[in-house]
Amino acid sequence: MISGLSFGTNTEETMTGIAAKSPLAVTGTKEVLLRSREITTDQGLDYIATWNSAMLLSDDLNEAISAHVQKRKPFFAKL
Repeated sequence: MISGLSFGTNTEETMTGIAAKSPLAVTGTKEVLLRSREITTDQGLDYIATWNSAMLLSDDLNEAISAHVQKRKPFFAKL
């Protein structure tokens, strides 16, 4: 819920699911989607490759894997 508004069950489930993901990955996905509208396919693929490389350098990937193996919710650092 945002400011008392209800978006429906599916939307709320989707928002909750996104909120549980790595903030870095969510921000990166949003950035890539927005930027991809303005550039060529080749430029977009290069841009995605750059973001993906950055994701591999963060602790979020290791935390996601560890949480999955340990069957717990992941704890991601804030941006």
